[in-house]
Amino acid sequence: MFLSVALLAGCAHQPEQLVRATPSPSQWTEPASYAYVLDSTCGERPLFGRFRVEVAGHHVTRATGLDQAGRYAVAHPSHGDPVPTIGGLLAELARARQHGAHVATIDHDPTDGHPVRITIDQNANAIDDEACFSISSYEIAR
Repeated sequence: MFLSVALLAGCAHQPEQLVRATPSPSQWTEPASYAYVLDSTCGERPLFGRFRVEVAGHHVTRATGLDQAGRYAVAHPSHGDPVPTIGGLLAELARARQHGAHVATIDHDPTDGHPVRITIDQNANAIDDEACFSISSYEIAR
């Protein structure tokens, strides 16, 4: 009895961990057409800033920089389209996990399961290799 009370008390102070556990990522399927706002906030990478992203047919059809860094990234893409679909972000997370990244986490919306945060740190001892993505204003196209 004491052990279960102690475990429950420990969980009560960590609501983020509960959100990470539910719903399962397999419950969310990327729709063909949607829009979202992407915040890419850490690391040394070309994709940095805040973006409004429109997706049709599983491809980014429009990316708009919403801040100075985002406008610069959209105007100066270094390798093709710099702004990915949510599926592209999930593929980046999967590659990081495959290659044994130090950190490769994902948080899901508790309502429909779409990703809301992805954090990747390839190497604990490297500086500026992190990737931090927040997804907001997610809307499925009708």
